[in-house]
Order: sequence, then structure tokens, then C-alpha cells
Amino acid sequence: MPKPFRHFLPYILLLLAVLGAGGYAAWRVLYRPNVTVFPEGPAYLYVRTDTGYAAVLDSLKKHELLLEPGTFEWVAEHHDYPPHVKPGRYRLDPNMGNVDLVKMLLLGRQDTVKLELKPFHYIDQLPRRVCGLLETDSFKLELLLGDNTGLQHRYGLDTCTIRTMFIPGQYRLLWNTSASVLLDSMAARYRRFWTPQRQARADSLRMTRTQVSVLASIVQRETAQPTDKPLIAAVYLNRLRNGQPLQADPTLLWPLHGLGTRKRVLNVDKKVDSPYNTYRHKGLPPGPITTPLPGSLLAVLKPAHNKNLFFCARPDGSGFSDFAETYAQHKLNARRYQHRLDSLGVKK
Repeated sequence: MPKPFRHFLPYILLLLAVLGAGGYAAWRVLYRPNVTVFPEGPAYLYVRTDTGYAAVLDSLKKHELLLEPGTFEWVAEHHDYPPHVKPGRYRLDPNMGNVDLVKMLLLGRQDTVKLELKPFHYIDQLPRRVCGLLETDSFKLELLLGDNTGLQHRYGLDTCTIRTMFIPGQYRLLWNTSASVLLDSMAARYRRFWTPQRQARADSLRMTRTQVSVLASIVQRETAQPTDKPLIAAVYLNRLRNGQPLQADPTLLWPLHGLGTRKRVLNVDKKVDSPYNTYRHKGLPPGPITTPLPGSLLAVLKPAHNKNLFFCARPDGSGFSDFAETYAQHKLNARRYQHRLDSLGVKK
């Protein structure tokens, strides 16, 4: 090395060291992972609607989600995040640096929530189930579900039939989904179910979508056995064609709020004063008694072909039913089942 440069070598090395230290410091602030690693899995940051930057910082610090909150604040301010907070449920991956974290929050790239919608019998059960997983305001949801005029205008359904719109299954929704958007999402799934082919099947049965859902709800409450559902659907369709009352026991329990709690229907239940009493009133009840599964809907759309007018649960507890064309045969089947309940001490 020429002598003139030897005098500058210490200064060059010092400059490189300073630049290296500055580069490392910048990398540490901007890109080094700054999310706390939890043994149970990735953490989530919940930012409520109309929440400000101070609340976001408070949540990050309170739950100890960041290794160095101060560096996050510096990056957030330099990316102009404080005035642009977006609500949502954000997944904080352990390898995230401040830049990636701030960009995710700034752009609102939130994670979705998996909502498993299970069958429910009464409409007031829905807000309790849904609003525990989502930010959705339960009071606003209750108001929408009780607004007969609004439901008819937006979905063509009323407070009795709106339950037909909820098809059980898995939904992926944003955590901050509003009550109205939630209902619209359910309506979209409902429309997707009703393909032209399924609509044609309903038309061939001379039934509306709502009527199919109402009958499917009864079929579903009668059995959980997939192979029996088309057979039970056929019994009820045969009765409807003959102008006979359905005489469906589950429809007696619905107005008594006994679905899911009662195992036996008593003769006194048949006197309940309700349009859902299919012993007193011919035809279908005004609304479903539960939210029918897709398999129950398909059982009504593709029923078995027979002349059966009666069925009764088998006494072996298998969940299957015995079917009959005549009342005499049905009485024998029913007597065997009643004896079984008596032997088990089932009173109601």
C-alpha cells in the first residue's frame, strides 16, 4: 500500500465501522423481528372500530406483544400510521419487523375469523353465538333481525322466515364485520346454495325456497341419519299432497321452547295454541323450527318415492325409523317405541 494511503487507513476503517454500526442500528429498528414469541402460537392484535393510535399502543404494551415498543413507535410515526388506524384482527408473526408490522396495520391486512355456524332453533341464539367471535354489535344485530319491514325489503323474508337464510357451515369473516354485512354474507351463501338445478327441483315439488327450508327443518329435527332423511321427507310430502296434517312432534316443542331439551312429546303438548302446532293446523308452519343443514335441504329436494304416511323411531335407539303406509301398522311401531321409553323411565 502506498505510504500516503497508510495515514488514512485508520480513518477509513473507523468510517466503515461507523457505517456498519449505523447500518446495523437501522436494520435493528426497521427489520429485526420485534414480535414476542408465545409458546401457544402466534399472537393477535385486536383493533376495535373507531379506535385511535393511543389505544393500539396501549394494547401492544399491555399484552406485551412487542420486544421493543419504542422502536415500533418510531417506525409507526415515520410511516404516518397514527392518523390512519384501521380496525381488525391482526396476526403478529414472530418473524415480523417493525416495517412489516406497520405496513400490515396501515394497509389493514387483517386475518379472517373462522365462524362455525351450527344449527340453532331460536333467533335470539344467533347474536350470542356470533358476537362472541366477532366485533359485531349484538344489539344492532338483534334490531336488524327484528325489523320485519327491513328484512322484507332487503332479503324478501320476514321475522318468521329469516332463519331459512342461515345455512349452517363454515364461514370466513373479518373480525370487524358489521351486523348488516354479517347478514349480507349469510344471504350470499344462501343464494349460492340455490343453484338453477335446485330451484328447478323446488319448482317440480311446487314449493318455494322458504317452504323447502321449513320442511327441511322438521326433517332435521326428526332424525340425524342421512339415509332416513329422504324417507321422512317423503312421508311429509305425501301428507301435504293428501291434505293431511303433518302431525310432526318437533313442531309442538318449538313454541314451548323445548327443542334440544325435551325427549318425549306428551298428549298435552298436542293442545298447544300455536300456528306451529301441525296437529291442529294443516300445511307447513309459518317458519322453520331450526336452521336446516344442506343435507336436510337436499333430502326434501330429492325425497324417496313411496306411499308411506307414517314413521316412528325404532325402539333399539339406533336413531333410525320404522315406516308404514297404514295407521294400523304405525300403531304397532309406535307402541313398541313407547314401551321402550317407558322401560328407560323417560317421562318427557
